[in-house]
Amino acid sequence: MAEPIIQIRDLTKTFGQGADAVHALEHISLNIQKGEIFGIIGLSGAGKSTLVRCMNLLERPTAGSVVVDGQELTQLTDRQLRKARQSIGMIFQGFNLLMQRTALDNICFPLELTGVPKAQARKKARELLEVVGLGDRENAYPAQMSGGQKQRIAIARALATDPKVLLCDEATSALDPTTTLSILELLKDLNQKLGVTVVIITHEMKVVERICHRVAILSGGVVAEQGEVAEIFANPQSEIGRQLVYPGGVKLEALRESRVIRIAFNGGSSYEPLIASLAIDCGVKVNILGADTRNIDGKAFGTMLLGLPQDPAEAAKAVNYIQSQPNVTMEEVPDHG
Repeated sequence: MAEPIIQIRDLTKTFGQGADAVHALEHISLNIQKGEIFGIIGLSGAGKSTLVRCMNLLERPTAGSVVVDGQELTQLTDRQLRKARQSIGMIFQGFNLLMQRTALDNICFPLELTGVPKAQARKKARELLEVVGLGDRENAYPAQMSGGQKQRIAIARALATDPKVLLCDEATSALDPTTTLSILELLKDLNQKLGVTVVIITHEMKVVERICHRVAILSGGVVAEQGEVAEIFANPQSEIGRQLVYPGGVKLEALRESRVIRIAFNGGSSYEPLIASLAIDCGVKVNILGADTRNIDGKAFGTMLLGLPQDPAEAAKAVNYIQSQPNVTMEEVPDHG
């Protein structure tokens, strides 16, 4: 496997000293591969925004190393770090646009800082306006734009220096659901067309499932678990992972069924209705007591609680049928009443 574009080793960040010290991050280690969309998720206070700010040294780690595109950022001089940051774009929840500048001039700003001639900068900015779908808004000011348009301008500005990495800190949290989807689709498109590595910081699992390849779950400043998004959704290993994947939980009321089973969908086709097939193929009807399932790229993930018929023979037929299905696992739920 190729060298990761971002390597974080034993990273620790502490604010304050002595009894008042706050340990925001403790011994974080992550590898992020070139060209992937990597999610970092956690509840409020988990440390995820501090972690992303350590990736470009907006926050300097207390200990540990941050290597981006082969450079150990903590070892660079201020001048070298400014140069290195040109390959690390960043977008924020609050957009951080300059209100007195037009869309075009906002995109030009980082190019001005690096000494790019004005005509060349404006040409580049106009190309980026087209890339983010706002070619007709170059003279608009931020106050004249919607939240989604502001974030598109912020993305274009982040792309101005041709970064290899794009860090997104809660980039869709201030947007409505429809606009959020459009921004996520834009990021996915940029990842595919430009090859830019995207790191998504979020507290919403739906953002992760929409576009991320892999995810790390943070809790209390440490990595609770990490892995392929499909694997985490199919079988979260940590308590915080289960809480994020199944936020509502599954509650059992007092039930009349003699047996209750939990089935887990582990990535089979989401177009194969298991319960309907059970009724048609075996003539057995079961009760759905609770479900938390989702479709990710046409594949089914999640869990479902089923009450089996009281007739032992009918229950056995149902169990045998379910156990014969690919990408489905099953377990008994004892003491369900």
